[in-house]
Amino acid sequence: MRTREWGAVVVGVLATVAVAGCAGKRIQDGVYASPTGYRIAIPGADWILAEESRADLELRHRAAPVGMLVNGACDRGPSRVTLSVLARQLLAGLRDREVVEQGEVAFNGRPAAHAVLFGRWPGAGERVQLELYVTRDARCVYDFLYAAPPALFETWRDDFRRFVETFATE
Repeated sequence: MRTREWGAVVVGVLATVAVAGCAGKRIQDGVYASPTGYRIAIPGADWILAEESRADLELRHRAAPVGMLVNGACDRGPSRVTLSVLARQLLAGLRDREVVEQGEVAFNGRPAAHAVLFGRWPGAGERVQLELYVTRDARCVYDFLYAAPPALFETWRDDFRRFVETFATE
């Protein structure tokens, strides 16, 4: 997938993510501190900040068309919608879906929807492979997404897992 096409895929992903309050990206010693009250570590020097992202934090790989993001939506109060419905909302617009894994998992001591799947974003001809988690606490819903061309998905998947494992609310 060319860089321009990958950009279209990332824009498609971000168009489905709820937008939280816009404040500057606060990264200190490799840890992002969100204005909505969570922390998460950047998984290494191979990942760079996407400055123009609508997500709280979007990272792109320096050398490959691979990206990951985290977003916290806290402006609507606690959601009564199930985690699986929230996960489906995150994938709105994704066509030709092929689910590899789907279910509920433990995530930092709370339940989360988890899925691994293939699909195509509108306007992007290439297939993409995605992994996502959606969880919440009493205040916010948190979305985590990793996207890569299928041939590169496993290459940086462990970086995404390390990224997710560092998530902590304050």
